Amino acid sequence: MNYRPTIGLEIHAELKTKTKMFCSCKNDPLEKRPNTNICPICLGHPGTLPVANKEAIYKVLRFGAAIGAKLADESRFDRKNYFYPDLPKGYQISQYQYPLVKEGVLELPFSKLKVRITRAHLEEDAARNAHEKGVTLVDYGRAGIPLMELVTEPDMRAAGEAREFAEELQLIMRYLGVSDADMELGLMRVEANISIAQLGGETAKLGTKVEVKNINSFRAVERAIDFEIKRQTEVLESGEKVKQETRGWNDVNQKTVSQRSKEEAHDYRYFPEPDLPPMRLSEVSDFQPEILKAKLPELPSAKRTRFSKEFGLSGEKLEILIRDRQWANYFEESVSEAKADNDKINTEKIIELCANYIISDLRGTAVSKTMPFNDVRAKVSPENFGDLMRLILQGGLSSRGAKDTLEIMVRTGEEPLEVAAREGYMISTDNNYIEMIVDGVIATNEKAVRDFKSGKEASMQFLVGQGMREAKSKKIGADPEVLRKLFLVKIGDK
Repeated sequence: MNYRPTIGLEIHAELKTKTKMFCSCKNDPLEKRPNTNICPICLGHPGTLPVANKEAIYKVLRFGAAIGAKLADESRFDRKNYFYPDLPKGYQISQYQYPLVKEGVLELPFSKLKVRITRAHLEEDAARNAHEKGVTLVDYGRAGIPLMELVTEPDMRAAGEAREFAEELQLIMRYLGVSDADMELGLMRVEANISIAQLGGETAKLGTKVEVKNINSFRAVERAIDFEIKRQTEVLESGEKVKQETRGWNDVNQKTVSQRSKEEAHDYRYFPEPDLPPMRLSEVSDFQPEILKAKLPELPSAKRTRFSKEFGLSGEKLEILIRDRQWANYFEESVSEAKADNDKINTEKIIELCANYIISDLRGTAVSKTMPFNDVRAKVSPENFGDLMRLILQGGLSSRGAKDTLEIMVRTGEEPLEVAAREGYMISTDNNYIEMIVDGVIATNEKAVRDFKSGKEASMQFLVGQGMREAKSKKIGADPEVLRKLFLVKIGDK
């Protein structure tokens, strides 16, 4: 039989704010010491009163403006009641009927699918549970961190589309500065709602929805959904019915496992939060839709289009740059610096060199891998990086010399010409000088010359190496291919 999958996502992202949602405790998701950033308010002590975090509200509205959603004129918080060890108050302050954001759209960059976003609302995160030796330990440091929950319409039909949506959503939030959205650190968590319907003569109705939790990577998003589609198909083909339930993704065994029956909204007994008054957002100047839109940065979709047209980038190279806004901006500045005041320079080649060296070398040196981006930029400014690219293009540095020069620049912050000249990486344009080096190496390595003439190709590599070493010792570089050709000519004359 043929079945049609229907997929919707619920995504939680911890917001990048200075303090927690309803108190002044530090919002530090990287804090390793348990129960450090806590106070009576985020612990839910009797008599304490919450105060809403304006920065968190602003960031959810900023996200809403970026996806072209409707922003609320008025909104309010509600109590979501359930009991679990990670919930200090025995309820969660969330939003139900009056979310901050609703009816947005996110177009996926590759499949071009337009996924409708039902709502994005604000709530407080729960604490973190750790299960050790049959005992559950609770770290309340995470309790109260601002959390944006996003719910999509069931517009996706394949696991790959769901993964693409989650990846693009993460990228947008990072561009906006709303959230770091790192799934490995638990700053972004994905839940998938999956159903399959049998296709028949009439239009198929949606099947029974199953929610899958505990998905902690983009790869797991795809695998969990694929597994669940296959599992539900097998259930239906065996003549049984799919149960509405919540299942968890077991990454070790690569399968979903039943956790509990699926709750409905009435199970949470939502009611208005009595300690927080309704918010009149239209009265706050920073929350005006036109002001929020005016302050938006260039978003990933627009940057992709512009980089493709302006720089001719495509495929994996384009995507690597787009996926890190800081490096994308660095690339753009470096190209501009490399072309500065030089109309004769080959623009296409400069673009190619900048992209290749940034992606393959600058981001991946032994030193830069351990450094924050701002520290790397402080050592190697776009201006100095552009100067290095010009040296390569003008024939002053070989590829090997450029890589070694860049490695030193990352460590010391020196200018490329200074490093290349001192270390002997500069390629000499004085053919007479290079010829003198070749003559000297031949004169002092007669055995290697004889060996090469007798057919030992490795001897030529030795001779070229000796020539490179001699040139470097005199603080002037030489192109190994130029040396090789000159050795062949000189040895052939003997």
